[in-house]
Amino acid sequence: MTTHYDPPTTEHGTPAVWGPPPTAPPRGTEAGAPRQPFVRRLWRGRPEDPRWVRPALLGLLATTLLLYLYNLSASGYANSFYSAAVQAGSRSWKAFFFGSLDAGNAITVDKPPASLWPMELSVRVFGLHSWAILAPEVLMGVATVAVVYAAVRRRFSPVAGLVAGAVLALTPVAALMFRFNNPDAMLALLMSVACYLVVRGVEDGRTKWLVWAGVAIGFAFLAKTLQAFLILPALAAVYAVCAPVPVRKRFGQLAAATLALGVSGGWWVAIVELWPASSRPYIGGSQNNSFLELTFGYNGLGRLNGEETGSVGGGGGGAGGSGMWGETGWDRMFDSEIGGQISWLLPAALILLVAGLVATRRARRTSVTRASFLVWGGSLLMTMVVFSYMAGIFHQYYTVALAPYLAAVVGMGAGLLWERRREVWASIALAASVVAAAAWGYVLLNRTPDYLPWLKWLVLIGGLTAALGLVFAGRISRRLALAAAAVGLVAALAGPTAYTLSTLQEGHTGSIVTAGPAGASVMGGRGGGPGGAGARGGFRGGMPGGQGQRNQQGNGFPGGGGLGGGTPAQPGQQGQRNGNGFGFPGGRTGEGGMGGAGGVGGLLNGASVSSEARKLLEQDASRYTWVAASVGSQNAASHQLATGDPVMAIGGFNGTDPSPTLAQFKKYVEEGRIHYFIAGGGMGGGGNSGTASQISSWIQSTFKKVTVGSATFYDLTQKASG
Repeated sequence: MTTHYDPPTTEHGTPAVWGPPPTAPPRGTEAGAPRQPFVRRLWRGRPEDPRWVRPALLGLLATTLLLYLYNLSASGYANSFYSAAVQAGSRSWKAFFFGSLDAGNAITVDKPPASLWPMELSVRVFGLHSWAILAPEVLMGVATVAVVYAAVRRRFSPVAGLVAGAVLALTPVAALMFRFNNPDAMLALLMSVACYLVVRGVEDGRTKWLVWAGVAIGFAFLAKTLQAFLILPALAAVYAVCAPVPVRKRFGQLAAATLALGVSGGWWVAIVELWPASSRPYIGGSQNNSFLELTFGYNGLGRLNGEETGSVGGGGGGAGGSGMWGETGWDRMFDSEIGGQISWLLPAALILLVAGLVATRRARRTSVTRASFLVWGGSLLMTMVVFSYMAGIFHQYYTVALAPYLAAVVGMGAGLLWERRREVWASIALAASVVAAAAWGYVLLNRTPDYLPWLKWLVLIGGLTAALGLVFAGRISRRLALAAAAVGLVAALAGPTAYTLSTLQEGHTGSIVTAGPAGASVMGGRGGGPGGAGARGGFRGGMPGGQGQRNQQGNGFPGGGGLGGGTPAQPGQQGQRNGNGFGFPGGRTGEGGMGGAGGVGGLLNGASVSSEARKLLEQDASRYTWVAASVGSQNAASHQLATGDPVMAIGGFNGTDPSPTLAQFKKYVEEGRIHYFIAGGGMGGGGNSGTASQISSWIQSTFKKVTVGSATFYDLTQKASG
């Protein structure tokens, strides 16, 4: 067995920050030496490491696991859209493969299915409940922290790796999304793995690392399509320039990695595209039942230019533009909508990235230290720029993709500058990063003035005091310098830690969720009180402590908006506000209205299903392929989760997909495959021109209306009298 050892010095001539020994293998690894027991090796770690290193890592991972598992069931089914697909995939292998929303395989979710597979396997083993769905996401979060630690630790110090892991674990949006069932958790993990593998490839030039990186990115494509490709230019460019092999071999390796990416991401796509459309579910989110059209349209270029066919919202325009999804521009990651989710250490990370590149400016071409900064920093900048200017659908939680890159850059930069603190420029840069983190933390905390009002002063004063000590870190005793660094780290992490703990205290449900306390993410303004009041005259939406949401049309529909009444949001559900900051009083979910326009609550949030409604749908359920149908996926998903039986989502998530057609739906009804139609739900295809609206109108004029409490159903087995 061969063991890789890092060189004792960095490429720019400074002492290595990861420890000695290069020449002789550590004791116990020589040929013929007895191998240590696995448990001992797990606890001890590298033989050359101080004894505290591995216990500290295991402590970090255990703490992250416990934090993320805390209060996990408060989120219930989280995003019922994906939970319903998980329920379907746990009952039907066909639904499992295609990512169907229902076990009857009427339509898929609007993403590939890879992110659903771990949850579906978990539910098959443990049954359908919140923990079975969300625990796999937690494990992905812990794994991502481990990958980031390993990447930073490999070229820098153990402390640098621990700092990077802690920064990631305590980032508010990471604590949110690694406890939620959207595809972003798997995406963040696989992107981190890809970055780690590319740096490994730069170390020794071996093809296998680059091929495995391609596999990771290809599988990430099956989690969230083209977002997985955002960092490809940075990774390819770094390897093409820095790899320690001849140019021809570099490009051959990149070609092999591209092939691996195509195979790992393309096999499922090829099967779906070649499968007869008549015997598979409709591809949700597409307009012509094509996954390729979904990939390059609604989920691809449409997200960049705002022209998302089938979406019920508009884009944000160009630089500085403002639309349904917020203002675009270079400062988008810092504004009042996004800043509290991800940007706490972003100014510090940018300073540390520049400092790291300056420190390695004279290093040889194959410098792995510089390549590490370029891989992680390039991924951070590429993703941040795209997010800042994308004019289409954009949600705050997308920024979890930045968290691993940001954490790695902070850990690497802080570790490198600490080792070079005796150089004046390095100590000043280190102090500047602490000042930036403390000052920006003060600004973010000041946006929620009623939340821990004393904390912003502690952050600011502590950060400035630590920075003063770090300026002289190379001239004072090591003990004082360490004390200053510790105070600076605490000041930098205090704000995001508080927001993270606030996130863990509450459940999060619906399609649009945000981290932090009430008012932490406010559209178009700074501040906002309990319930997330809109910045430009919006109503307070939702229960106290809940995050605000906006609808995809930018119009307010008090009471859920359907043609009938809505039901009040349950505790733990988020209130809603539209893209212009106007709220939906009470955060109501549309359950009672007739199809057509549908309820905005049914579009973004699941409906509250009463026990009477559940009993109605469960009657003779085994006789039908779908116990009910509803416009829009969220309303259908809520009733499917309540009953455990398939519910057809007419028109997909937005109610705008042309599936099923009116003729197809009539055929299903004639064949006795659908029992009820649930009034309310999604947007319904936009007026009377959409397929969903045509189906709704036909049902309303043809079948018997059944009222159960405040909910309205139509019995598709009984014609209306007269």
